[in-house]
Amino acid sequence: MSTVVIVGVTPGQPDAVVLEAAVVAAQFHAELVCATVDAGRYLVDEYADGSIMSLPVDPDLLDLDEEGFPIALRTHLATLLDGRDLVWSTRAVAGDPARALAHLADSLNAALIVVGTRERGMRASLQEFFGGSVAVHLAHRQHRPVLVIPLAPVAFRDELPWESGD
Repeated sequence: MSTVVIVGVTPGQPDAVVLEAAVVAAQFHAELVCATVDAGRYLVDEYADGSIMSLPVDPDLLDLDEEGFPIALRTHLATLLDGRDLVWSTRAVAGDPARALAHLADSLNAALIVVGTRERGMRASLQEFFGGSVAVHLAHRQHRPVLVIPLAPVAFRDELPWESGD
């Protein structure tokens, strides 16, 4: 299998992102690579398959497996993806999320990158306004298609949180 679809995953993320990415990967007859990016880790070494060795800034943060992937997240992904007609794997990458996902996509020659929007709320809106969204950074800084899965769409008649005068 040579085609790869990468999906950005985080602990606590709504299942819709992974489930939609799985549908797309199945349509492409592609491997689904579930990639988590830990901005609290730094890169030590990189391997030819796109996996990395990284070390945490704070070693007491998460319970990780030998590949640096959160154990609880891998278990949850297995409940969502096992039994589907789909090849899937996980990768743990480190650093800035958009850069790390783009770099992994380059390493694996991925067909596309799938990410979710942030859920609606003032804190998420402020983070997105000041830090920019991963989807926007990916769309402007690398050459692959980016599929954005809306997690909490806002009706066109409603203002986006950062558009309101409050």
